[in-house]
Amino acid sequence: MSNERLRAAIHQAGFSAEGLAEHLGVDRKTVWRWIAGQVPYKKHQHAVARALGVDPGYLWPPSDTDESKDRALAEIRAVWPQRSLVANSAWLDLFNAAEQQIDVLVHAGFWLSEEPAVRQLLIKKAESGVKVRLLVGDPASAAVEIRGDEEGIGTAIAAKIHNTIHNYRGLLSTPNTELRLHSTTLYASVYRADDEMLVSTHVYGLPGHMAPLMHLRRVPGAAGLFAVYLDSVERVWDQAVPGSYLSPPLRGL
Repeated sequence: MSNERLRAAIHQAGFSAEGLAEHLGVDRKTVWRWIAGQVPYKKHQHAVARALGVDPGYLWPPSDTDESKDRALAEIRAVWPQRSLVANSAWLDLFNAAEQQIDVLVHAGFWLSEEPAVRQLLIKKAESGVKVRLLVGDPASAAVEIRGDEEGIGTAIAAKIHNTIHNYRGLLSTPNTELRLHSTTLYASVYRADDEMLVSTHVYGLPGHMAPLMHLRRVPGAAGLFAVYLDSVERVWDQAVPGSYLSPPLRGL
């Protein structure tokens, strides 16, 4: 479909197609292709718009798909191919920035609970008034059993959950902290601090440390990628049950 807006803007600005091509330093056939409907690169869109005194969005309105993609990309701060490639400081920086709320949604998250600096920081945040919500898998649930089978580690995830809760026993005695057990099929582990979030996607047959990780930031007016994951946390929280120290931890994990 030809671009009649571009054709009219060229005429109204006093250019011919050939004159605009000379002004821009491009081949005249290029300008005719734009008039015929070809969409130029962004740099050319802006150069044409400046030359004609119009907004580039008027000449080449973005499609709904392009707008959605751009809004989603605005919320993605970083992506790593594997969680194991991310330094522990990323979680410390995330939680340290929290002023209102911290959420952790995992099956076990044992690796994180092992870090003394993380435990101490979470306690410090809770004592300062930050609300800390921990969601771990119910070790007796079918979802945890299935996940263990998928990873080929049997009952190890259930054992790690017991150890995770044991590691957080100091945090769980701190005001503003609550633990709940969930039995959902967990498609992603979520670590959220106010408007920042680390999301570790789950991949069939792979342990969590080998799965991709995204760093998201809530951006007003964006596509709502952050909100999608936050909404999932809230749904799991609402159906989860209050948890506590379950049994002596299993050693050697």
